[in-house]
Amino acid sequence: MTTRWMDSPIGGLRIRTSAGLVTAIDFGASRPRHCRVADPLLDLAEQQLGEYFGGERTTFDLPLANDGTEFQKKVWGELVRIPYGETASYGDIARRLGYEPVISRAVGAANGANPIPIVVPCHRVIGADGSLTGYAGGLERKRTLLDLERPGLF
Repeated sequence: MTTRWMDSPIGGLRIRTSAGLVTAIDFGASRPRHCRVADPLLDLAEQQLGEYFGGERTTFDLPLANDGTEFQKKVWGELVRIPYGETASYGDIARRLGYEPVISRAVGAANGANPIPIVVPCHRVIGADGSLTGYAGGLERKRTLLDLERPGLF
């Protein structure tokens, strides 16, 4: 496994890769004291994230690990279908997957377990009433990401 720290408008991020796949992006990472590891995939991930934060990229083209339960994988697959600058509710995601909206709590749990935020845009999922709801990185980060994509949305 290799890691890379990068600064962003939402604080330090740690990008993790293994076996040629991005495996995780962690919030709140502090700058490491060791030197930067040369790795083409980490370079690409950092470049694409930088372009996203710079308003130049709306989708990502990175090889992603897909480690999770079958249900989590279904939810994460639906998250990447939410267009840049748009949002969907947990109930919307449940319906798109063929479930009744009552399963929205399970969708929320799968959303919260997403190990690759931003690239798999779990920040685009909001409450049924249009409000911001929980986010692993905190609501302020979620608001910043949504505002980056669609200023004035929240």
